[in-house]
Amino acid sequence: MVKDKVVVYGLSTEGYSLACLIATNGANVHIIDESSSSAISLKAETAKTYPNVVSLQTGEPLLSMKPIKDAVSEADYIFFTPRIRKTGQDLKTEINSKFKDAVKSLKKHGSVIYCVPTGFTGNNENIALLRHVTGFSAGKECSYFYFPLGNMNSTPQIIGSMDKTDDKKLLSLLITGKEIKKFVEISSAEFIHGINIIQRFSNLCTVLEVCKSVNNNTKSVKTFADYADIYLDDVTTGLFDLRSLGSSFEGAQTLMYLINGSIRGINGYIKRLIDAVRTTLKKNDLKAAKTKIILAWTLDVNEIRADKIEMLKNLSSKLRDYIGDVETAEEGVNSFYSDKTTIIVACSRADYKKIQEIKKDQDVFVIKANPLCKVE
Repeated sequence: MVKDKVVVYGLSTEGYSLACLIATNGANVHIIDESSSSAISLKAETAKTYPNVVSLQTGEPLLSMKPIKDAVSEADYIFFTPRIRKTGQDLKTEINSKFKDAVKSLKKHGSVIYCVPTGFTGNNENIALLRHVTGFSAGKECSYFYFPLGNMNSTPQIIGSMDKTDDKKLLSLLITGKEIKKFVEISSAEFIHGINIIQRFSNLCTVLEVCKSVNNNTKSVKTFADYADIYLDDVTTGLFDLRSLGSSFEGAQTLMYLINGSIRGINGYIKRLIDAVRTTLKKNDLKAAKTKIILAWTLDVNEIRADKIEMLKNLSSKLRDYIGDVETAEEGVNSFYSDKTTIIVACSRADYKKIQEIKKDQDVFVIKANPLCKVE
């Protein structure tokens, strides 16, 4: 039996996890690191030995490689899963540049699976770009699918395809346990993903806004304990997707109010977090010059989206307007000994738990970056 040949373009966390799944399901897989000139062959045994990007990078196994052009030109399926690091106006340019690079050697009747979340009608632009680069019309000389990856604990249950084309081979590559995936029209896949994202942020921002009015005393904190485990890490997850949806509209539409309201709610929450740091200084008569801030936020630097990396940079920059000594702990906090008074901002559940384990009797202040912004 001839194995399907698959290329995963982008050595992202999501891309590598997808490549491991596909290799385990029996396909011939190559994964492309955008910073490299070669495509890496990924066998099922390698996928089991190195289950994530970090283990692959640190293990440095000897893997066979081939030129990117050769791998792409032979591939039956190309999954687009790049690491995206630009923001603002440069974002679209970066994505389009990588997409062109991924598909320029696409063979006739090959299939492209676009895994980066887009706004509404965003795939129409991708299909037009695909034709411009390859000369192939999606639905005729090649196939195009939309499969927006999120948290890799699970893959999307739906796959957007042109005219709901059912590709059983593609389904067989994406089998995970008892999950059943189905094909829908690309526009429907965009709408369903949009509903999920807008609902998520509408719910989150409702909590953020209401909790602004909660007095930070012991009784109130206990009453609202259900929201104490929502951290900055949770608030930022999917922000890329929300902004992509926002770029889909012009004018005053109801959905734009929901999207922009959510973004404003998150910006207001960041301001409140900074105010919590300033209030801690004031209440405890701390001098800015003798105080150090540690932003404890363990990040996955290989994710497709860079929203968390960008949020950490922005938060750090804003805090430096008040306190010069701001340290970002992107790999977590292992210790915080300093000759200065230390304020630690715990940006995720895992980071808060780790801080509690090493804090003991040290003279530090801990601010939980949750809707209550409680100081301990």
